[in-house]
Amino acid sequence: MKTPPAPRLSLIVPVYNEEENLGPLYGELRRVCDGLGFGCEILFIDDGSRDGSFAVLAGLQKKDRRVKVLRLRKNFGQTAALSAGFDYARGEIIVTLDADLQNDPRDIPRLLAKISEGYDIVNGWRRKRRDRFLTRRLPSNAANWLIARITGIRLHDFGCTLKAFRSEVVKSIKLYGELHRFIPAIASNIGVRIAEIEVHHRPRIHGKSKYNIFRFVKVILDMVLLRFLMSYSTRPLQIFGLIGLISGLAGAVLLAVMTYQRLFQQVGLSNRPLLLGAILLIVLGVQLVTIGLLAEIQVRAYHEASGKTIYFIREVLDSDKRRLPSGK
Repeated sequence: MKTPPAPRLSLIVPVYNEEENLGPLYGELRRVCDGLGFGCEILFIDDGSRDGSFAVLAGLQKKDRRVKVLRLRKNFGQTAALSAGFDYARGEIIVTLDADLQNDPRDIPRLLAKISEGYDIVNGWRRKRRDRFLTRRLPSNAANWLIARITGIRLHDFGCTLKAFRSEVVKSIKLYGELHRFIPAIASNIGVRIAEIEVHHRPRIHGKSKYNIFRFVKVILDMVLLRFLMSYSTRPLQIFGLIGLISGLAGAVLLAVMTYQRLFQQVGLSNRPLLLGAILLIVLGVQLVTIGLLAEIQVRAYHEASGKTIYFIREVLDSDKRRLPSGK
């Protein structure tokens, strides 16, 4: 069967227990696609939903060949769902949005217009969020402030799912953990142009939010990982070796001072815990340098190895009978 020409736009929507929202969302997305004047595909990623979401999606796919559905075997998380969508999408431009109806599909043409100005990534900014302050907006504002300063990417809303990407940019990025919100920061390493526009944000009507305040802790840990990936992922010896050398040098200086005191000032060492501290610093320094060397070897092995996905698909609903690249 001949593969139809690739659409210009791919819409990626991760779905987890959003049964009541999918029908209205599809209606809005269909109207947007009909008004664009070029080919589109709507790619829903069912991230292990336990309600009737997949049945709704299967019904939508039967009546509109532009709808594609990837059903993951279990709930792998939003990062994995988006990664599956990026791998499967064929569009020249990729737009992501949530399935909870809080993102407004009518903002999609504005994102595309900004992309056409020469930008590689356009990030949505939910300036007027319709969420609770203490459990949603406050931790989100704190996280955005920290991310902007750690990464140097001056965006107001890293957590907004409504984003537009050039396909060649986002397909070159491997996502793990909760790194989907950091895509603009990760992509900045390959020299992309990033813009941000204000988008509408609507209150949730159906279903329950999957966000809780404990995810803020995960964001903090992921920021540490992101900083390492951005600065030292291809040269881990520089960070581990630097800390190891500082630790070893500090231990050596302390040990030299105490050796001088013992030999020339007759100061006893048996009751001085600082001696153990100096030895510990030297041992720690040697260990960190060793870890850095092992990490360098692992980095080289990783870059030479074949890629591995962080998701597993149960089934695909696609009228065009396409498969994931490389048999994924």
